[in-house]
Amino acid sequence: MSPWAGAELSALNPLRAVWLTLAAAFLLTLLLQLVPSGLLPGCALFQDLIRYGKTKEGGPSRPAACRAFDVPKRYFSHFYIISVLWNGFLLWSLTQSLFVGAPFPNWLHHLLRILGAAQFRGGELVLSAFLVLVFLWLHSLRRLFECFYVSVFSNAMIHVVQYCFGLVYYVLVGLTVLSQVPMDGRNVYVIGKNLLMQARWFHILGMMMFIWSSVHQYKCHVILGNLRKNKAGVVIHCNHRIPFGDWFEYVSSPNYLAELMIYISMAVTFGFHNLTWWLVVTYVFFSQALSAFLSHKFYKSKFVSYPKHRKAFLPFLF
Repeated sequence: MSPWAGAELSALNPLRAVWLTLAAAFLLTLLLQLVPSGLLPGCALFQDLIRYGKTKEGGPSRPAACRAFDVPKRYFSHFYIISVLWNGFLLWSLTQSLFVGAPFPNWLHHLLRILGAAQFRGGELVLSAFLVLVFLWLHSLRRLFECFYVSVFSNAMIHVVQYCFGLVYYVLVGLTVLSQVPMDGRNVYVIGKNLLMQARWFHILGMMMFIWSSVHQYKCHVILGNLRKNKAGVVIHCNHRIPFGDWFEYVSSPNYLAELMIYISMAVTFGFHNLTWWLVVTYVFFSQALSAFLSHKFYKSKFVSYPKHRKAFLPFLF
């Protein structure tokens, strides 16, 4: 890699600044939740913004002013609709550029430059970004399928701020992936005669990790959905029960753990060294750890017989 490229990798561009800020914010929030409740003053709005679904129901009492900003949790499907459409468009644009030679649209190229994408002329493999964008699109498509046909949503709520953040999140993630594509002006710069010549061992490892993590996340969502169905697959209630099976034997929120593993698989696909994506992974780690910790507290408070050996997020550790 050239000295210029190495200098670029060390720069704190707008995208890296955003992901670093988000990671720091969720780390601080997680640390505050680990502090005994009596040592910190309560803030209803703060608790309302970090909790959703069952943890919002099982959390501190909520003022009427907070309830006015409730949005049904089943609107999670909107996140994945946006992701499938937007990241599908980004994937189509990248595919067109790679195989047809079509340049990126002017507005997309300018947007990427504003966010911090630079002109690469070596050292970066476009196959890595292409595969990660494919993984992101497939992940969103599967989650959309699960929202419609696997998950059983109750009348649980999320805050409208959380809803808006979720809509923006997948747009930003897709742009983050695309910003890692080596560019020559508005065109993709491909090292070698064709894309397959860029194939490396970490692409295979990343793909295997992605499939493995996705399968386990799907299994966990099926287990959660089946808790509210009878043997015929008919929804009979929306109550919470203790889930068993697969990674639930080790942690309370294996679906969050699988989400982290999916993003780590993408970091592996980038070749382990992509700093921007590791900042994304760091954000995902702390955000999922926070949600898992709150879910773990909910289960322990609701069920006296809850398995004591289960951890919240990381098997045997946390």
